[in-house]
Amino acid sequence: MPPILPEQDTVFMRLALELAEDAGRCGEVPVGALIVDADGQVVGRGFNQPILRHDPTSHAEVMALRDAAARLGNYRLPGCTLYVTLEPCAMCAGAIMHARIGRVVFGARDPKTGVAGSVIDLFAETRLNHHAAIEGGVLAEACGGLLSSFFAARRKRAAGA
Repeated sequence: MPPILPEQDTVFMRLALELAEDAGRCGEVPVGALIVDADGQVVGRGFNQPILRHDPTSHAEVMALRDAAARLGNYRLPGCTLYVTLEPCAMCAGAIMHARIGRVVFGARDPKTGVAGSVIDLFAETRLNHHAAIEGGVLAEACGGLLSSFFAARRKRAAGA
């Protein structure tokens, strides 16, 4: 299997951004995720849906993991890459590790809940038994801008209410 090239990371992150926009249109925090198998095929898609589903675990990464696992008929996804527009939180990092994702590529850093280096780095924790390769900052400006715009609009609506 040839390695995924940086320009391919950009292509897949743009797809994740489209999913994040879907989340925003639904009133959810605009985070999107997708899973790509070792052959470069998208096998899972997801976007934030905790409000819609009344489920605090319905983060973009979890939704993409559920989709990929169902499509592939296996809860383990070795050799897959997860693309997500925002650095994963602790819950999502745990799910990523349990799924045995090989690589995580994220866009914007999350200084409040990010666990791929911003607050802590769970992926580098040697006491845990699975370690995904991490690549951060892919289309970070676009990913962060989408989040900033969403929260600015939310604050504006709240101030006008």
